[in-house]
Amino acid sequence: MSYTVSEADPPSPELVVPDVPVIAPPSYNEPIVTRRELWSYYLYYNGDNGVGPFTYSFILFQALTVAAGYDPVRGPGSSCLDDNASGRCVVPWGNGTKAVTSVVLIANGTSFALSGRLWDVGKWPLLVTTLICWATQFASVTLTSASLWGVAMGLYMISFISYGATLVFYAAAFPRLARNTQHSRDLREKFDHGEIPVEVYEREESLEKNRISNISTTHSNIGYIVTMALNLSLLLPLRDNPKVDNYIIVLTNGYWVLTGIWWSSTGPKLPKGEKYLTIGWKQTWAALKQYKELPYTFTYLIAFFFLADGLNTTGTLVAICQNDKFSFSFLQVTYLGLAQAATSTASTLGFWYIQRHWKISTKKMFGVTNVVTVLIPLWGMIGVWTPKFGFHNTWEFWAYNVVFGLFQAPYYAFSQTMMAELSPPGFDNMVRLINLFPISSLKKDTR
Repeated sequence: MSYTVSEADPPSPELVVPDVPVIAPPSYNEPIVTRRELWSYYLYYNGDNGVGPFTYSFILFQALTVAAGYDPVRGPGSSCLDDNASGRCVVPWGNGTKAVTSVVLIANGTSFALSGRLWDVGKWPLLVTTLICWATQFASVTLTSASLWGVAMGLYMISFISYGATLVFYAAAFPRLARNTQHSRDLREKFDHGEIPVEVYEREESLEKNRISNISTTHSNIGYIVTMALNLSLLLPLRDNPKVDNYIIVLTNGYWVLTGIWWSSTGPKLPKGEKYLTIGWKQTWAALKQYKELPYTFTYLIAFFFLADGLNTTGTLVAICQNDKFSFSFLQVTYLGLAQAATSTASTLGFWYIQRHWKISTKKMFGVTNVVTVLIPLWGMIGVWTPKFGFHNTWEFWAYNVVFGLFQAPYYAFSQTMMAELSPPGFDNMVRLINLFPISSLKKDTR
């Protein structure tokens, strides 16, 4: 994509994106990102770590659905959880029944498809979706009976969709922040004055983007550790309280409220005559029409869609197996989550150190993490043919969470930087084309 300014006229303060009115043009005079703004960005992600709206809400939804279901082999009235259960479980669905696993996948797939279908213009979309997610999380305190499994499904889906949307809007702010730090602006000024060659400028600018991306990912994982540790303060003393799981979701959400209220950065203004509910689709169509001018960007989008969609589906299936293996125990899943969060934090910092020290490109670092992304489902496939391993044993779930933490946390950081490097200014929200960060958000999908 090329941006042109008439040579006969003095440089305009705004670049023009021809024939694409719904895409916000980048500005030459964007304000420098302040330390306060950057830290508020980190803190929002610290709380928006997915523990509540995805992990715990998912367990509660699945647990209530299984409790409400029956064993189809033994008929209505039987339990899916007693010692004589066949291992199959169905719930009433329309005029018939549907397997609980299918119900869970339908909820996830539908929510995944709807996540992030708005446009990040102004401060209102992020604010509204954040408030919706907070409200549904607090409402989870009412889910205390198996008969409410349908309500649990609805609240989970709203949480999933709004949580995914917050991550899309949050991720869309990243390119603007990264290109407007004091260091990035100094690099640009040196390059414009011929003080550094283009190779040095591109390398150093990429490292600056990776710095912000890795620090924000680290904060997300630190928030995960803090949240899990706080939850143990309720899970251990109240382990016999039937409502402790509901209290945990409220506590987790309260932590996000505490860290998220500081982020108030605004996105581009809503173009005149446009609407919040339709501009996202218009922007997507407008961006798709630029595929000839952005071949590498669209190659990445297509490839990453399949990669991230596979990761999301794999994570959902592993979570189903994990929840079933540990009998939907919030306590056990919290222990597993702590293992993953600790390794995620260490690996994110470790990968960032390696990249910074040896000046390795984002593409190469991202490629390393992708190897493990592919190996995880291959391991699970083995379990289809043998009960000895392939997510059948307790140790496998511990190993999975550790390996996931070691390689998948950096995966999310580098995927964000890759998208920022491949999206020209004015197309920062192209992450929406593949719901990139509802997917990668589903970064916390198995925790």
